[in-house]
Amino acid sequence: MTNAPDWITLTQEEAIEPDLPIIDPHHHLWNRPNNRYELDDLVADTAKHNVRQTVFIECTSMYRADGPEEFKVVGETEYVQGIAAVSASGRYDDFRACTGIVGSADLALGDRVAPVLEAQIAAAPQRFRGIRHRAAWAEPGVLPNQPANVQGHVLMDPNFRKGFAYLRPYGLTFEAWAYHPQMPEVLDLARAFPDTTIILNHLGGPIGVGTYAGKHDEIIVGWKKDIAALAACENVVAKVGGIQMVVNGFGWHEQPKPPTSDELLARNGEWYRHIIEQFGPDRCMFESNFPVDKLSCDYTVLWNQFKKLSKDFSSDERAAMFHDTAQRVYRLPQV
Repeated sequence: MTNAPDWITLTQEEAIEPDLPIIDPHHHLWNRPNNRYELDDLVADTAKHNVRQTVFIECTSMYRADGPEEFKVVGETEYVQGIAAVSASGRYDDFRACTGIVGSADLALGDRVAPVLEAQIAAAPQRFRGIRHRAAWAEPGVLPNQPANVQGHVLMDPNFRKGFAYLRPYGLTFEAWAYHPQMPEVLDLARAFPDTTIILNHLGGPIGVGTYAGKHDEIIVGWKKDIAALAACENVVAKVGGIQMVVNGFGWHEQPKPPTSDELLARNGEWYRHIIEQFGPDRCMFESNFPVDKLSCDYTVLWNQFKKLSKDFSSDERAAMFHDTAQRVYRLPQV
């Protein structure tokens, strides 16, 4: 990214319908050298909208430095549990961050993943809700910066599925973070485990860079068919958002100014409308994917886009997408 640090402030909007209750079901927190996004940053970004609660999603943050390798992931949950406790103290009024926590575990450990899941739950017994084992991968040469150690086709791996089978007994959901060519694999997983809730991240990850650059019109045709097939699985719910990343290929980060909510909706609307049409509002939840999507747009602008997108839906349908679906799926408290 070549933008100056204050680039994101060049496009600002006031919040539309600022009293509409929101649960943001997908954001990250980290503190890395010269790169931090912690509770005060989240509070600042959410300030203009009525964000009541949030769900933290794993991001390889604050792993333990010592101990068995497979248990190092628990450090992230311990870190976020502390942040959630600060928020629950009322320091930031009635805003409650991280009332739900989704961590990581290597499901490819098979039977050996069970004690890791138990340790994750023990680290945040009132908040731990699910696992994200990242499956986003593309064939060699497709993506310019894909790490060499990413396992391909992990969702189809027998050891992964043996570990996946432990999620339901422990009452945990699964976050499916994969790219659009992998949607048939997500579908196969959903059909194989119909009693496990699978949450599709980021609209199924449409790629728009590398060998897919400039091919959105072609990609969306096959993507629509895959989404329709996945929506037929009643155990799958969808997050609507998360496509302002560099990998999605819209190129917002290369523009002189960030997009307005109208500009975002003009580019994203076809994708959003299709997934809502297929899954229905009761199985959809708007997401921010911050701070990753902050590379492209402002938080207030992003949620204004969702409010404009949904303006013709009923009040109950809007409540589902902005708040109620997330509350139900992640078993969040009434706040």
